Amino acid sequence: MSNVPADLRYTKDHEWAKPEGTRYRIGITAFAQEQLGDVVFVELPKVGAKVTAKQSFGVVESVKAVSDLFAPLSGEIVEVNAALHDKPELVNAGPYDAWMAVIRPSAPAELDALMDAAAYEAYLGTL
Repeated sequence: MSNVPADLRYTKDHEWAKPEGTRYRIGITAFAQEQLGDVVFVELPKVGAKVTAKQSFGVVESVKAVSDLFAPLSGEIVEVNAALHDKPELVNAGPYDAWMAVIRPSAPAELDALMDAAAYEAYLGTL
């Protein structure tokens, strides 16, 4: 089973959200990157873009597949991980370090719909 950090919240689409004050750093889980294989391209939104929870905000392309990135929370993108443009393989090297973007949420109550680590591990056990 993949290592599931306890300090993050998770979606069923295998994105994670890490609280940082009033913002959330987001990325894909180890399970997601394992399923994708070698990541060769990452398309991220522009800073200032508005995103909606459970809607696509970017794309990850691997040698196996192309997968949408789904926003775990609604809000505004306030930062993106520009390093992924030139080095998308960082996602494979450390999916919990190679974050995708930082969101300033517009509806913080949406966090309640995300799974904690134990619930996400249980969910992974059903796949």
